[in-house]
Amino acid sequence: MSLVDVQDSSSSAHPLLLRLLETLTTCSKIVTETGDFPQSVLALVEFLNSVLDAVDSNPDNECLKENAVLILAELHQFISSPSLDEMVLDALSFGLPKAVAKFAGVSDKCREIVESIIDYIISTCNPRDMLSILCEALDSPSKMFKEPTYFTPLLSGLSKVFLRIQRRQFEQIKEAVPVILNVLKSLSAESDDEDNKSVEDLIVIAISIATSVQEVCEKLEGKRKEKLQALLGLFVLEIMVLVSRDLPNGVLSCISLVLQLSRFLPFCGLSYVGLITGSDIHTVTGIICGEDGDDCMSCFSLVKQEASVAVIWAHISDEVATATKEDFTVLRDKLRSSRTKRWQAVGMLKYVLSSIDQPWELKKHAIDFLLSIFDGNISEICDDGSADCSSYMPSLFAALQAIQNVIIYASGPVLRKNAFSAFKRVLADIPSYERFDILKALIANNNNFPSMIAILLGIVKEEIIMENTLRVRQVENNASLSSPFWSSNVLDFVELVLRPPKGRPPSLPEETDAVLSALNLYRFLLITESTGKTNYTEVLSKNTLQKVYTEWLLPLRTLVTWIKEENKEDYSQLAVDINCSLNPVELVLYRCIELVEDKLKSSS
Repeated sequence: MSLVDVQDSSSSAHPLLLRLLETLTTCSKIVTETGDFPQSVLALVEFLNSVLDAVDSNPDNECLKENAVLILAELHQFISSPSLDEMVLDALSFGLPKAVAKFAGVSDKCREIVESIIDYIISTCNPRDMLSILCEALDSPSKMFKEPTYFTPLLSGLSKVFLRIQRRQFEQIKEAVPVILNVLKSLSAESDDEDNKSVEDLIVIAISIATSVQEVCEKLEGKRKEKLQALLGLFVLEIMVLVSRDLPNGVLSCISLVLQLSRFLPFCGLSYVGLITGSDIHTVTGIICGEDGDDCMSCFSLVKQEASVAVIWAHISDEVATATKEDFTVLRDKLRSSRTKRWQAVGMLKYVLSSIDQPWELKKHAIDFLLSIFDGNISEICDDGSADCSSYMPSLFAALQAIQNVIIYASGPVLRKNAFSAFKRVLADIPSYERFDILKALIANNNNFPSMIAILLGIVKEEIIMENTLRVRQVENNASLSSPFWSSNVLDFVELVLRPPKGRPPSLPEETDAVLSALNLYRFLLITESTGKTNYTEVLSKNTLQKVYTEWLLPLRTLVTWIKEENKEDYSQLAVDINCSLNPVELVLYRCIELVEDKLKSSS
């Protein structure tokens, strides 16, 4: 339908089409006579907004929706007319994409026409200008950020604009990538079950954008191609992270998208071993940033998490690994045979395990993968002779903290159990002196989780037992064994709990689990050294006995006695529970006091 044919239209549409004709006529006149692009488009945008407002205010009115269809159809016919002045079309291109995109959610018919309008503008106007126009429309802060349908035609338009860019492709695409990712992240974070399909549609469009970038790459050579491939690799990894957030709905809900994304990885020069050890990430960020750095990298702030997610997906699905034409078993074998690479992998996985955005289902698979690389015969040698093993300790410490959080917060018992197994395997892979320091730091940083401290002290006890067994064998073979777990430093673990750094007694009953475990560890040391007639830990030294007695045990006895006395006449359930929780502490405490008193008497 054209504007002149409106005589036969319904009366409700008639005035709108006449107003559109008047607005377009005025717009064309201003452009041709004054060249004032912004002013000419403003009236048209205001008119389109008024039509949309009418639909939004009465969303069930089919007549208003049909009016929107008529307006958009007539607008499309106007801009695609061969007789339209090119200057007028250029002027309209500055405001129309954003204005018409808002109609995409009105109806399917509206969306089709909106896509046709934007496609036509893209095909006829300068691609460099269109890139800026579309990015501005995508980046505009407004309520439209909550409407996925608004972004669909704009993002689709970008994928076509990229193919039309003839010069400085990397620089221009690099400017658009943060805008695209910002849209996807915002919508993904705000989406609910009703919006999931719309967000998935946007992910599909993002994959088509990646395909366009790949086509552009294939036409380039040398450094320009290398830089754009690196950017594409990071873009694909970022999208994969967003897809993974939908994993609670099931692997099948994501596998198709992940498969499509994974096929880009080999094109971008990314391998699973390079991703999980971080070497490929270091390479591609260096290519993009160069020596001077690059603001573009701010949109890839989670790039190490993204790299880990890509590898976890290959662990989840053989189809994903096949899509990259890699043998995933080769990756596992490489990690098992190289302690350095294994540590690097553990350090990378911490980004997923500590993420508050990634679902527990993905963390479950991350733990499973972690366990798999410690299966079988693993190397216990730091195989990079030039590397200082201590340089990996901060990363391993952070990874153990992340695994520890899974143990504490995961709701499923199976996941907690597997996380604890992974925790112990990672810890066991660390040399004994560094392992000692890490365990000590973990206990010192767990003030809010007494039960976790108790678990860690249990691990310390296991270390002591193991080291003691090794020591006995070494003595029998006339060899020596140096271990931090059989030295006076081991008492630091007990002191951290029974006499915290500020010198106060532990908080009871809140820290009952930790206190009981510390007392049991101390009693174990005392009995073991006494039975073996040794004093490697100096637990039997008079000065140590006196310090433990006066600074740890007696203040704790005073505290326990006071709490039980306070609750003596209280028969509430809370008081009963407190007394019950303190009974085992009191029992072990008094046994420790008796043992220390006996040792002090015998030494005097």
